[in-house]
Amino acid sequence: MSDIAIQVENLGKKYTIGHQNKAQYLTLRDAISQRAKALLAPFHPKQPEYLEEEFWALKDISFTIKQGERVGVIGRNGAGKSTLLKVLSKITEPTTGRIKIKGRVASLLEVGTGFHPELTGRENIALNGAILGMSKREINAKFDEIVAFAEVEKFLDTPVKRYSSGMYVRLAFAVAAHLEPEILIIDEVLAVGDAAFQKKCLGKMEDVSKEGRTIIFVSHSMPTITSLCQTAILLEKGTIAQLGTASEVIMAYYNTGSSSPAALQIHPTDRQIGDHAVILVAAYIKNIYDEVISEVLIDEDFKVTMHYRILEPTEMKFLPNFHFYTAEGECAFISGVTKAELLPVGEYIAECNIPKNLLNEGAYFVGLAITSIDSTTRVHFHQPNALSFNIKDPLEPHIVGRQHGYLAKIPGIVRPDLTWRVIQA
Repeated sequence: MSDIAIQVENLGKKYTIGHQNKAQYLTLRDAISQRAKALLAPFHPKQPEYLEEEFWALKDISFTIKQGERVGVIGRNGAGKSTLLKVLSKITEPTTGRIKIKGRVASLLEVGTGFHPELTGRENIALNGAILGMSKREINAKFDEIVAFAEVEKFLDTPVKRYSSGMYVRLAFAVAAHLEPEILIIDEVLAVGDAAFQKKCLGKMEDVSKEGRTIIFVSHSMPTITSLCQTAILLEKGTIAQLGTASEVIMAYYNTGSSSPAALQIHPTDRQIGDHAVILVAAYIKNIYDEVISEVLIDEDFKVTMHYRILEPTEMKFLPNFHFYTAEGECAFISGVTKAELLPVGEYIAECNIPKNLLNEGAYFVGLAITSIDSTTRVHFHQPNALSFNIKDPLEPHIVGRQHGYLAKIPGIVRPDLTWRVIQA
């Protein structure tokens, strides 16, 4: 138990939902009767009848999180993610099961949680530190660092009820991350901040984890989950559908839906991706049999295809190109059409073949783009993280590792199968 930060056993959370007992279909006689009763209601007050229904937001949840581990929690709306975080943060009492938590917990669940609206930013920093059990000296030692990170120096002595949602989140995150809790719990609330601030937050969370503190992070952004978290939990209807590495769980999450992470189709009613000259129609990850696949074996060829439409006659030469990124957000490579041609109005498919034994194991994301070059480079559209897929090695890890001199996953973005020879010198 010494290296375990959180242990959850058979956790359940039940809510009671009330429904007004109304007849679904009324006859004319019933309607006249109810109308008459409504007119007489002030003289004969009567409470409406309700039906009660039990709803389990969480049921039979069990997992263990080690100290210093970064765990992502994913799932569709209503899966129970926020309820789980509220229970772990001791905001909500569980109905069944038990939780063992080792260390102080700081939570950032939604805008408005944890701050007193009438107090200033300065006073709320002191209040949150006191709640975490920190001394005044410890809070003062971190104060300047918190303010600098949140970038709210000018508004420190303003009541936080007058802060914008972005300012509120910046200060709330800075307080939660810098006051040195052993466990940091963060919901999708970071989506309120701008891209630069989100990147800064991810960097801070990585630093926090390296210091041996534990992070639980809920997000709908799969690249963010894979870049931050080593492991992940997939919730479905209040239960754990899968628990494992971030890439494994993300693929399982995509496969629970009606659409595949390896397919993108733009319908006429959807927001169009492109400009007046060219738009995206569809894109796919496919195997050699032209089947859409989200998981690719490392020793198999596969391809990325993009279907696009040229809308008007033009002198521009379009250059379709694909941007491959790792789960950690690092660019693996970019590939595009090498020879551009003038094309008439119509629909086209650009296809890029990826040879086997090129990419290493793990999750990858593909950005789709079309550019053209005349006097300058023009970007007609760029859709980042439009497709995703997982490269899997079919062999046992210990066998693969011995082949390359590694006992675990081999480092690197690429893992090419190169020609070697050993000769006597």
